[in-house]
Amino acid sequence: MAQEDYYKVLGVDRNASDQEISNAYRKLAKKYHPDLNHEPGAEEKYKQVNEAYEVLHDKQKRAQYDQFGSAGVNGQGGFGRAGQGFGGAGFDTSGFGGFGDFSDIFGDIFGQGRQQRVDPTAPQRGQDLDYTLTIDFMDAIKGKKTQVNYTRSETCSTCGGNGCEKGTHPITCDKCHGTGYMTVTQQSMLGMIRRQTICDKCHGRGVIIEHPCKTCGGKGTVEGKNTIEVYIPAGIDNGQQLRYQGQGEAGVNGGPYGDLYINYRIKPSKVFQRRGQNIYTDVPISFAQATLGDEITVKTVHGDQKLTIPAGTQPNTKFTLRGQGVPYLRGNGNGDQIITVNIVIPKHINEKQKQDLIDFVHDGGGDITPKEKGFFERLKDKLSGED
Repeated sequence: MAQEDYYKVLGVDRNASDQEISNAYRKLAKKYHPDLNHEPGAEEKYKQVNEAYEVLHDKQKRAQYDQFGSAGVNGQGGFGRAGQGFGGAGFDTSGFGGFGDFSDIFGDIFGQGRQQRVDPTAPQRGQDLDYTLTIDFMDAIKGKKTQVNYTRSETCSTCGGNGCEKGTHPITCDKCHGTGYMTVTQQSMLGMIRRQTICDKCHGRGVIIEHPCKTCGGKGTVEGKNTIEVYIPAGIDNGQQLRYQGQGEAGVNGGPYGDLYINYRIKPSKVFQRRGQNIYTDVPISFAQATLGDEITVKTVHGDQKLTIPAGTQPNTKFTLRGQGVPYLRGNGNGDQIITVNIVIPKHINEKQKQDLIDFVHDGGGDITPKEKGFFERLKDKLSGED
C-alpha cells in the first residue's frame, strides 16, 4: 500500500487529532474485520486500515510520513512488520506498534473493551429492595404509623457472613490468585489473543471455602423475614416513594445493607377527589337554597365545616374552603377544598307548589306554560311505580 494516502484510508483530515484518528480507526476496523465482514476485499481493506493507523497514531512516524510520504516510513509502517504478515503467529495485541490503546480498540471490535476490575473480596453494599404499600385515603391525609413485613437476605449469624464453619477461614483461590478472573488465550486470524473471564474455580469470589457454614451453605447470607415500623407522613400522594436506609438486602464480604424503597398506593375515596394538595367535592342544594341562600354543613377531610350559600347561587358554582385540603409534606400548611354546588330539581311537586312556581314566574314578568305529561308518559310512570 506504499502509494496509498493514509489520511484518505482512515477518512480524516491531515490536521486530525489523535482522538479523531483513533475514532476513525475503531469504526473502520470493526467494519472490515475479517471475523465480522466476509465480503471479498474486506481483509485487504482491514490491512490497509491497520497500516495507516500504525503510522498516523505514532507521532514520530506521522511526522516522517507528513514530510517524506511513504518513503519516510518504509520498512516501519507495514502491518506485517517483522516478517509476520497478517495473522502471523506470535502476534500480541498488547504490544502492537507500541500503541497503548490497541487492546481497547480490539475490545471494541469484539464487545469486550477495558473493564474496571473490582476486588471480589472487598466489602460490597447489598442490593436495594422495592415494596408497595397500599393505604387508605384518609391515612394519606392524616398520617399513620404502621408495620411493614417483607423477606430479605440477611447476614448469616452463624458464620458472620464469611460463609465458613466456625474456626475456619476462606483461602485465596490458587487459580486466579484472588482476582476472581483468569486469562484465556485464543487463536484467531490475528494470532494469539488474550482475554479475561470469570474464574471457573471460585466463580469470581476470589476465595475458596473449603468448609462451608452449615447454616448458609457457604453463601454468607440467609433468607429472613424483616419487620420495620414506618411512619406514613401526612400528605403522602399516590406513587410517591420514601427510602429507608439499611433495610434492604445484606451486603457481601461485610459490606453494608442496601436500602428499602416503599412505593405508596392510595385507595380512592367515595366522597373526596384529590388533585395534588387540593380536595374536590360536589354538594347538592335545593332550588330554594340556591334562590334564597342558606348556611349548610359540608364534609371536609378535616371534619364538618359550615358553608354559606349566597342568595341567587347558580348551578355549578364553586366555593373554596382555604386550608381544608391536603397537608404539604414539608409543612407550611394545607391545600384547599373546592366545593361545587349542584342544584337539585325535584321530580315531583303537588298542585299548590306548582301554582306557587307559576305565580313566581308571572310576578317576575315572565310567562310559562307547564307541559302536561302525555298518555304514554303517565303509563310509563304507572308501570315504573311513580306517582
